Amino acid sequence: MRFFRSTRETGPYFEGWYFKHQNRQGQILALIPAFHTDREGRRTASLQVISGDRSWWLEYPEAQVSRQPFQVQIGRCCFGSHGMELQIRREGLSLQGALQYGPFTPLRSDIMGPFRFFAGMQCSHGVISMGHSLSGTLELNGERLDFTGGTGYIETDRGRSFPNKYLWTQCVWDGAEQGSLMLAIAAIPLPVGSFTGCICSVLYQGREYRLATYRGARIEAWSPSGAAIRQGRYRLEAELLNEQRQPLRAPVEGSMERTIHESLRAEVHCRFRQGNRLLFQHTDPCASFEYSRAD
Repeated sequence: MRFFRSTRETGPYFEGWYFKHQNRQGQILALIPAFHTDREGRRTASLQVISGDRSWWLEYPEAQVSRQPFQVQIGRCCFGSHGMELQIRREGLSLQGALQYGPFTPLRSDIMGPFRFFAGMQCSHGVISMGHSLSGTLELNGERLDFTGGTGYIETDRGRSFPNKYLWTQCVWDGAEQGSLMLAIAAIPLPVGSFTGCICSVLYQGREYRLATYRGARIEAWSPSGAAIRQGRYRLEAELLNEQRQPLRAPVEGSMERTIHESLRAEVHCRFRQGNRLLFQHTDPCASFEYSRAD
């Protein structure tokens, strides 16, 4: 595979990918490779590693990226549509191994809808896979993590900065009523004024339900404890029951200088209704959850 260093953006700019892996024993590991260009045009790359109880930040001089086919290489770590290979030995972090990915579950259309055409958007969100099977093992600081039979999820963000205020949650589950859910709410500045928007995809029993501001969704409530949105007869509630947050870095005008906190193993209870009919309710102990507000 031939790689190239991304030179398309001169800055400020960032682009990152969120790879989440969970197994049937409740072990979870997420990795965020990214590249960024600051206001002065300096280019760097980073890799963030998040476990259920700790996070690590690694900085690199550059990233190598190919979008067709999708591949990202940072240091001795490679991420792609077929899996990932990791070779990390830093102070306080040893992470080696390889995982193979099954077929992705992409959305039928861009989750941003017409928002992707808005000039000057701080950040654009994308979903690469709402869920896919995993096989293989990793070794994290001497602990063996077997993800064979587990589930993965991948999304991406790109732009200049994360929103000043936002909520994001995601979960994917197996079983008789398997499903996958991603919800994001953010305060979005515009050249004139601002608005609060939401994007959400729910996959359940082979069908995608898309709820979004551009489809008429209304945000009924959102706070550090969860959110509720309504679109026509559909209503989604996501209630945070428990969390264990880890610090991460986030972009501000292309520089990774903001500290946010994410819970990789949050307990979130979701209810999804169509009118008076409860389509499903699900409590997920392996959900991801973030609520951030810049001071």
